[in-house]
Amino acid sequence: MKQTFAAVLGLSVLLGACQYKTVHAPSLSARDAEYMALVPNFETQITHLPYEINDPTGEEPGTIVVDTTEKFLYFVLPGKKAIRYGVATGDEAFGWTGTAVMQRKAEWPRWTPPAEMIARWPHLAPRAGGMEGGPDNPLGARALYLYQNGKDTLYRIHGTNEPETIGRSASSGCIRMRNIDAIDLYNRAAVGAKVIVR
Repeated sequence: MKQTFAAVLGLSVLLGACQYKTVHAPSLSARDAEYMALVPNFETQITHLPYEINDPTGEEPGTIVVDTTEKFLYFVLPGKKAIRYGVATGDEAFGWTGTAVMQRKAEWPRWTPPAEMIARWPHLAPRAGGMEGGPDNPLGARALYLYQNGKDTLYRIHGTNEPETIGRSASSGCIRMRNIDAIDLYNRAAVGAKVIVR
């Protein structure tokens, strides 16, 4: 019985290894390393770490697809492969879905809360003029800005200073990633990339 269990376990590990390939962390600048050391550390579930997998989206290479139900973001690679990252998405009241274009991206971006967010959470009023990028900024290490028909949707794919939210519905509609994953996606995704959030 023990031998059968060991054989089944070994086979499942081998099959898993065929389907999931670890993605190596990107190189960090001195500023990245300094700021990220100040963000709380959190052990992300193994299922929400980045892996290269067989592409489940059928989209063109370079496309970004966000599955808001399963809390995964896929960056489509050539050869019918994709990198799957764990994300946090908007809760039901504030979620957004649709197709957009990533029209710009920024490192340690400035954050200005939209008027609607300040109306919901008046304690953010002191930030109405904006907040410089850094470890306390909720946009984290990188931000990708989503546009429709040339107009800013005000939704972002971005890093976070709350890594414990990955895998949950926790944001005001934006797509949150671990900072290290946001840096990796920033390095891979080109301005003009198609983004599908569903």
